[in-house]
Amino acid sequence: MAPLPIAPLPIALIQTRTPDAAAAAFAHVAPLIREAAAGGAKLILTPEASNFMIRDKDRRQAALTDQDRDEAVVSLRGLAGELGVWLLIGSAIVSSGHDGDDRAANRSLLIDDRGRIVSTYDKLHVFDVDLPTGERWRESATVRPGDEAVVADTPWGKLGLTICYDIRFPHLYRALAKAGAVMIAVPAAFTVPTGEAHWETLLRARAIETGCWILAPAQAGTHDDGRRTWGRSTVIAPWGEVTAKLDHDQPGVLFATLDFDAVDRARAAIPQLTHDRAFAGPAPTAS
Repeated sequence: MAPLPIAPLPIALIQTRTPDAAAAAFAHVAPLIREAAAGGAKLILTPEASNFMIRDKDRRQAALTDQDRDEAVVSLRGLAGELGVWLLIGSAIVSSGHDGDDRAANRSLLIDDRGRIVSTYDKLHVFDVDLPTGERWRESATVRPGDEAVVADTPWGKLGLTICYDIRFPHLYRALAKAGAVMIAVPAAFTVPTGEAHWETLLRARAIETGCWILAPAQAGTHDDGRRTWGRSTVIAPWGEVTAKLDHDQPGVLFATLDFDAVDRARAAIPQLTHDRAFAGPAPTAS
């Protein structure tokens, strides 16, 4: 594994209530990103679906475009270059580029301080659930799942990329950590019932299991399309403690500083990433 960085990294998580159009989404998030940069953040992360949030399938399809033409993505790339910061667009809903499949990609885009896309990740696990509250979600109807895990290089160390529902699949996070990640992003648009029940517990578990910093910028509040999201953007340290949190469902900026020595300390204390053992076990059964 490559040597870990020593200098602490000032970051900011952007908590948004993304509107239902790309131009409005950029107008909403840009002042928050400027606030984050003015506050000294060198790496800034936005939530899942930062370019628009639309539940209606026809309207969503009409808004869909390639990442190089999406108004919010193009504008956010320009803003990162202007401010001289690294920016993770937690995800944008963009054309997947697969012929014969009109579903979108739910795609993270890592932008460097010159406005260039240096890494992308398509959400692996799509949110197909029936909640106890009666909410029914079928993300697979509109989103084509990805098929590749991604660890991106940054000036401060390797960043593992995940999105929202991925948080419930711990083997993905272990793989990212074993591939060298020292921090893992979890941009999200968690529902209110699942957020209230599981959000912080899942984030803390993934940090403890991997010895990574977990960075979770979130959508928050009641959106133009009527959905409600949990908010509570959170930063979790490698030992599992919450080091920063927005304890509400309003837009805002969450500042934190990442001490990468904490990764060394957590992994030295419990070197679980080196203790895997092959095992025979029960065959999977259908649930």
